[in-house]
Amino acid sequence: MKKKVVLAYSGGLDTTVIIPWLKENYDYDVIAACIDVGQGTETDGLEEKALKTGAIKYYLINCEDEFVEDYIYPTLKADAIYEGKYLLGTSIARPIITKKLVEIAINEGASAICHGATGKGNDQVRFELSIKALAPHLEIIAPWRIWDIQSREDEIKYLEDRNIPVPMKKDDTYSRDKNLWHLSHEGLELEDPKNPPNYEKLLKMSNTLENAPNEPQFIEIEFEKGIPVCVDGKKFSPSNLVKYLNEIGGKHAIGIIDIVENRVVGMKSRGVYETPGGTILYAAHKELEYLCLDKQTLSFKSIVANKFAELVYSGEWFTPLREALSSFVDKTQETVTGKVSLKLYKGNIIPNGASSPYSLYSESLASFTTGELYNHKDAEGFINLFGLPLKVNALMKQKNNCEVK
Repeated sequence: MKKKVVLAYSGGLDTTVIIPWLKENYDYDVIAACIDVGQGTETDGLEEKALKTGAIKYYLINCEDEFVEDYIYPTLKADAIYEGKYLLGTSIARPIITKKLVEIAINEGASAICHGATGKGNDQVRFELSIKALAPHLEIIAPWRIWDIQSREDEIKYLEDRNIPVPMKKDDTYSRDKNLWHLSHEGLELEDPKNPPNYEKLLKMSNTLENAPNEPQFIEIEFEKGIPVCVDGKKFSPSNLVKYLNEIGGKHAIGIIDIVENRVVGMKSRGVYETPGGTILYAAHKELEYLCLDKQTLSFKSIVANKFAELVYSGEWFTPLREALSSFVDKTQETVTGKVSLKLYKGNIIPNGASSPYSLYSESLASFTTGELYNHKDAEGFINLFGLPLKVNALMKQKNNCEVK
């Protein structure tokens, strides 16, 4: 019997090329597996296409709710944002995709997993670290690191030479990645950072700012222990909640970013990301944390958020540290329950009030009117102690005739 290889299959240009390439260069049976994390209509017709180009079997596994519950929500609760901008849309999808590929490989008795990530990109790291963590015995085949193809134009010619339909227009060769959480765009004019993005041509999930409504929209999101459960009083499944907010956010041009980021492999790259619903959820979640978390926890959690984002971006989801950080984050979320109102207008998210039964805000303490819990005179002793190091330092400088700047 031939060995089997499971291919992470999207039906895009790379994986359309990879099936015949694997058959020509490896004596393997190819099992094409599409893991549906919200690609929408992109999965239509993939089975026929995969089998026609040489796959012996095709899997389509829908795991939208699992993706949201087990990967998006932990990242949201951590407030993880890579380099201050990127909401990790591609990054957080790779662990669940890899997990499903490994499950298929084990069930099918396959000896290898193949992916279409390039040798310059982040995804090769993300896929392969997860495979090593979950099934270290499996071989990994990464065509972009070993074949003679050098460009997308070469890929198109490869398919045309074999009379295989090209799954894209030649004048629209942006590299895109779509899932429930976001849509990314790379390539073409974006490869030169001085070029402005062609938003009219690029955007698929969102309006441009110019085409966004001229009237604002108000929404209310309810959270339970850091997890969104309702929008405007309506309950949704995890995936449908994200889809609903994507529609609202996209209409108002929310969550469009243009970023030059530092890839795992050491180079900088430029991309445009659309994350309309996710950007709304991050903003709402943060407003609730401001209300419910104490000063020290909120401060330390920002450090955790940065590290969490680095781990997710670098493909280190299935690691002891990420698991430990998630445990810390879950502890902080025990009181992050309540409602947040937001105003959406022309790409902006404007806080419009928040409430929680676990709010640490005390009106009697914060009010300019003297209340029972706070004595203004106590501040004098606090300031004396808090400023004691400054006073001691100043006295030392006076004693030694040091200049005070």
